[in-house]
Formats: sequence, C-alpha cells, structure tokens
Amino acid sequence: MTAKTVLIVDDEAPIREMIAVALEMADYRVLEADNAQDAHAMIVDNQPDLLLLDWMMPGTSGIELARRLKREETTSELPIILLTAKSEEDNKIQGLEAGADDYITKPFSPRELVARLKAVLRRTTPKGVEEAVEVEGLILDPASHRVSAHGSAVEIGPTEYRLLQFFMTHQERAYTRSQLLDQVWGGNVYVEERTVDVHIRRLRKALGEPHQHLIQTVRGTGYRFSAKI
Repeated sequence: MTAKTVLIVDDEAPIREMIAVALEMADYRVLEADNAQDAHAMIVDNQPDLLLLDWMMPGTSGIELARRLKREETTSELPIILLTAKSEEDNKIQGLEAGADDYITKPFSPRELVARLKAVLRRTTPKGVEEAVEVEGLILDPASHRVSAHGSAVEIGPTEYRLLQFFMTHQERAYTRSQLLDQVWGGNVYVEERTVDVHIRRLRKALGEPHQHLIQTVRGTGYRFSAKI
C-alpha cells in the first residue's frame, strides 16, 4: 500500500524536523512548509492525505489557512490537525469550528502525535481508498489495485482506475470537468477539460453494459456516479 503523505506546516524548523523524523519512522511520506502560502501551493500540487498545521505563524495564521481550505471545494475534505501552544477551551473550540479534525497542544510526544494522526486518518478515509468498495456487483479493491464486475476482472487503464476510484468514493454528487481534473489529475497538471470526456468514454467502455450507466452525464455541469436512475 502506498505510504500516506503528511504535510507539516510550522514556521519553526526544529519542530518540523522532530515531527518529520517521527512520521518517517512510522512509514509516512513527509512534506514541509514554513508558511501558509507555500503550504497552500503544496496542497494543490501534491494532494497530501493529512495536514499538520501550526496555529501561530507569521503572516497568514494556521486557523486562517484551515478556514480557506474548508471553503475551497478541492480541499474541503482534507483532514487537518492543528498544533498549538493555546490550551484554553475557547481556542480548541475555535480550531474545531474552523474545520480542524483534531487539536494537539504543544508540547506533545511524537508517539501521541502519530497515534492521533492514525486515528484521524481512520475516521476520514472513505471505503475505496484503503478498503474495497462495491456498487451493484462492481468492486474496486485498492489493496490489489483491481476492478471486477460480478466476479470477472475489468481491464482498466491507470487514469480510468483513478477516475473510477474517485467516483466510487464520492457518489451521488455532480462534478464539473475542472473539478475532476483537480481531484483526479492533480492541480499541477495542465490538460484540456475535454480530456475528461475521453477518459469517461474509455471508462464506460471498460465497465460495459451492466455498469456504464453508473457514470451519468449531468447536462450543463459534468458527471456524477450514481446507482439511481
């Protein structure tokens, strides 16, 4: 299984280094930023699985960045753990209301941090990312990176697999082509929006008659994955 990526955002290099060592020993991939602006760019380009975010930073604070990420559609589901020296209950409530999934007060032990991080990832990881997901006999198994339909293997390309995985973990919601490009291809990949149509066509063809209806065209918007007619 691919290692989870954690972005550490803290203006103090020794703290970032201490956290990075602990996370790398626990088999996480680590990215680092020392300010909110660089962090936002790295989130768009690298799509980390979780954000460890310091509250107090020069310029844009961690809490302001958290609010911005929760407002933006492409980052609204990114799990966030706030790191802060603020221990008052009002501060904790403020952090959680800003969209943080957890709140750790400095100083903290690396073991506690890793444990809390694992707990947040368990709570926020939908089926289809680590566990198999099934809809009408169509099964996507991320552990083996395979797709099957009623027990038969479905031959599918890597981009179509990522597209199907995103759809099956975000059902019943319409996405524009631009949103699908951001979520499936990544914010640092520049391709035409019509590229999405090509891969949707390939994906429907791979799924065949029993399941191609699950990927629905939403006129004037884009596409939706739904078992409802």
